[in-house]
Amino acid sequence: MEASLASSLDKMEDRQANIMEKWRLRQPPSWSDGVEVATNCQTGSIRFHQKGRSLFSNKRGMFELKSILRFDSSFHTEGGVQNLTSQVHQNLGTSVTALAEASNRGENPTPSTRMTMDTDPNTAITEFLTNCDDYQLFQLTKFYRDRLEQAIEEVVDGVSSLLTYERHFSGQEHRKVIDLVEKGNRADSSKLVLNLVMEKGSRARRVMWESFVKMHHVVPKLDKILKEMQELGPDPFDYMNIGRGLSEIPSHLKDVQQKHKETLRVQTETLRVNTILTKEKVKIFQLVTLYTELTVISTVRDRTLVEHELLARGRDHEEWRKKHLRRELEKIRTDQLFQSSFSRRKSKSGSSAAVSGVAGIGKTTMVQKIVHDWATGKVYPHFQFVFSFRFRDLNAIICRINLRNLILDLYPYFGNILGELWKNPEGLLFTFDGLDEFKDSINFADNRRNTEPQYMCTDPEDWCEVSDIVYSLLQHKLLPGCSVLVTSRPTALHLLEKAEISVWAEILGFVGEERKEYFNKFFEDQSVAAAVFNHVEENEILYTMCYNPSYCWILGLSLGPFFTQRERKQQRVPKTITQLYSYYIYNILKNHGREIESPRDVLLKIGEMAFTGVSKKKIVFRNGDLIKYNLQPSQFLSGFMMELLERDDSAQSVVYTFPHLTIQEFVAALAQFLSPYPGNIRKLLSEAHNKEDGRFEIFLRFVVGLSSSQSARPLEEFLGPFLHQTICGVIDWVKEKVEGQIGKTERETGKRNLLNTFHYLFESQNKTLARVTVGSVETLTFHGLGLTPIDCAVLSHVIGLCDTIKHLNLGGCSIRCEGLQRLRSALHKCQVLRLAGNQLEDSGVKLLSAALRNPDCKIQTLDFLCQ
Repeated sequence: MEASLASSLDKMEDRQANIMEKWRLRQPPSWSDGVEVATNCQTGSIRFHQKGRSLFSNKRGMFELKSILRFDSSFHTEGGVQNLTSQVHQNLGTSVTALAEASNRGENPTPSTRMTMDTDPNTAITEFLTNCDDYQLFQLTKFYRDRLEQAIEEVVDGVSSLLTYERHFSGQEHRKVIDLVEKGNRADSSKLVLNLVMEKGSRARRVMWESFVKMHHVVPKLDKILKEMQELGPDPFDYMNIGRGLSEIPSHLKDVQQKHKETLRVQTETLRVNTILTKEKVKIFQLVTLYTELTVISTVRDRTLVEHELLARGRDHEEWRKKHLRRELEKIRTDQLFQSSFSRRKSKSGSSAAVSGVAGIGKTTMVQKIVHDWATGKVYPHFQFVFSFRFRDLNAIICRINLRNLILDLYPYFGNILGELWKNPEGLLFTFDGLDEFKDSINFADNRRNTEPQYMCTDPEDWCEVSDIVYSLLQHKLLPGCSVLVTSRPTALHLLEKAEISVWAEILGFVGEERKEYFNKFFEDQSVAAAVFNHVEENEILYTMCYNPSYCWILGLSLGPFFTQRERKQQRVPKTITQLYSYYIYNILKNHGREIESPRDVLLKIGEMAFTGVSKKKIVFRNGDLIKYNLQPSQFLSGFMMELLERDDSAQSVVYTFPHLTIQEFVAALAQFLSPYPGNIRKLLSEAHNKEDGRFEIFLRFVVGLSSSQSARPLEEFLGPFLHQTICGVIDWVKEKVEGQIGKTERETGKRNLLNTFHYLFESQNKTLARVTVGSVETLTFHGLGLTPIDCAVLSHVIGLCDTIKHLNLGGCSIRCEGLQRLRSALHKCQVLRLAGNQLEDSGVKLLSAALRNPDCKIQTLDFLCQ
């Protein structure tokens, strides 16, 4: 049976190749390899691409005809063009005939002729491009150039082919483009195409824009650009010129501008990085040395988040990026948030940018880098002054205030000259970091702010609430013409839905080699950096985590000692998130535990405060919170306390935060095992599990993980034994959950609950518990539930502990090759395996073939019809 199925899969691969071969017409004997011309049966449009290399994958129509051309001296002869005309005329229609005949006469079609070819002449974008003169088209190309380079990466060989066919590119120039594509350097090839087009002149630019109009329906990034051009109206050139001349500053303000830039430069030139690898509390690095570029996209994926924000972004990040980043999502640099083609506004009233990102993704550091780069003259020269605020500092202001005093509190040297700045608001940029930390709510849908005097703030001298000032700046009612940057976690982003935001952006974090670069900068010893990164890369759970700079920081601090201390054995390196955080706390205890009398007692108190914070979604604590849990602020003289809680002495108050939300959740979980008088742990876990907003999800995983001896052992070295009663209560609760959910997977909620419970089993690393609860399970179905690579890894772990799975249904779970790769070690144990409705592609089929060839393979029925 197994051999028969494997043979069938091989035959299917061969049959697919034969179908693709029959798809193309036979090459005329007198023509050699070159460029293919393909028509689309739905739109009638022409597609040019290199033989054997698609210009794009058109899922909306089917290619009816492919003819082979070549670009050599004979192509431009009369006979060559006549041959082309006779070959394609009957299928391609009159528009191609007109093009070929015009070329045959040595003519170039006029702009009006060009813009009517193969496009709808009544569309606004076609009319707009037709009416552009050469200089305007040059300005348009220059304005959108950075975005066009991204947009055409996937179709750059086709664009180059068309320009070569139109005789704007030489064969040698086209070959250079194709060589870069074949080497995988599509970004460089698209830059080369744009460079060549800008050098060739107006006719080449028109041909390029024509090709964009033809293909935009199947190239989402081009489609987005063209739609934005339509939205800007018939004359976007005034908009394109906004900002010119704004860098001019009156001579009497130059001295204060220079002082301000120097102040900001000093404030932002260093990064303070906590470390537990040595006795020292903080290492200070130069920002430009340690800063690693993050991937930022010019959109926000969604503005509400029910599931735990860190988990939701972490689990799907890598798979989601692969699916969308290259094809649909545009990257945006931090110097493009204002005065660029990304800024979608039709007026000169001002521009606002909102940047979203989960906890620890680098929002604050990004703002610091923007301010530093402005102060050193690298970005945004048209802004004369930049004023930077943090919402957590603004929380300390409990009385009415005006914008003048808000600025003078931070920058007193402006004195009486602020009035001069108000005269030119276009030269001002305000940054507000951390909207999610703001204690006051800003309702942009509340019309009272526009009608009732007590809520209105239209003058920098008006006394009002801080929230009114922020609202009025963002809505361009205060200092209309100024620019505003606000950052927020996704959980608070819905507050801005009614705000007048010109640019929405989201920080994805580290992508690809950016992760490796972070570790190379984190460790001075590059051999340690390589060893840590290799371990992270091999562990799918840890690797998925490190899209987030804060996770990379925790990974570096926790894993570093394993590769710098010879006595540590490699097999003890953490494999689960709970084990990782256990060693993080272990290192704090090792370096600072002797500084206090009872670290167990202190950790219990901090953990109780942390648990209250998790329950109330509170991440910022004050002196009163510490005193409530018998923690004295004076204890922060010890390095031990300073490692667990970060003390922030702002100009107005003192606040305490955990270095990362997940550290707060871990300490809250740890406290459950330290109390000498435990309550009903099973009741606590059940109540937390019943919260549907996901606030306790990571907490629960940590609690279950800490019931494992592998996670508890390093901590017990300093804290004493964990309470046995609590450990047993946690294990019983997990057992009850698994047994209660194993057969309730008819609905999506039941499937999701079972999957979360499997995550608990993975964190526990308790093989006995897993075998008792799922060892005899015969059917597992997650049909229709989206599974990420991490989910697949967890599922593989659980199946590996089962005796035999008679029926595993993973149909319609959006599993791709990476997810199947995580499942590969468990697939052969299933008798009936259903994988229909997934995007497995050729690489996934090969993985299935390998499973079928496994000598221990038990598969009898395989359903894998792919989408």
